[in-house]
Amino acid sequence: MVIATQRMSLEDYFNYDDDTDTRYELEDGELLIMPPESDRNLRIASFLLVYFAQHGIPFYRLRIGTEIVVSGTKTTVRLPDLMVLTEELAIALQSATRSTVTIDMPPPQLIVEVVSPGKKNIDRDYRYKRSQYQARGIAEYWIVDPIEQRITVLSLVEGLYEEAIVEGDGAITSLMLSELTQRSPLTAAQVLQVTE
Repeated sequence: MVIATQRMSLEDYFNYDDDTDTRYELEDGELLIMPPESDRNLRIASFLLVYFAQHGIPFYRLRIGTEIVVSGTKTTVRLPDLMVLTEELAIALQSATRSTVTIDMPPPQLIVEVVSPGKKNIDRDYRYKRSQYQARGIAEYWIVDPIEQRITVLSLVEGLYEEAIVEGDGAITSLMLSELTQRSPLTAAQVLQVTE
């Protein structure tokens, strides 16, 4: 839902306080109310956070609830379901007063978005965020789609995302996963079955 206000600047967004716990994204200068996450989406994001931690990613590089400023027609701030920071970004955020990855900071290593029902949500995750995260230089963007029962892994190669779709018992191939200590590969089914 879009809040009917005039277009906001990044500074306006950072200073906005409506004295509630409502979460927002800023899309092309418009304030969007982010409804509470579904239990399914939270379970998927939590599973991946724990998986990454158990397989060697330090806890301080794993984030739920950290915003990222991306390029759009106007000012845009996204609130991904899960983010894996690089060491450089983790250091840059240490001195930040807000858990927001700004344009002058290095990009995260990975962003995960879990698709919610509805055409607007699907378009936002598959189209708009894809181009914004690509332009921001994010090495990997995973679209976890419990509706379609698949995971789309987008890997940045020479400035453009290359796409791999993984379903069922298919192994998720990812540069980041290849750096982890795993006994067996992570599959789409493992990620998507946490909702059952």
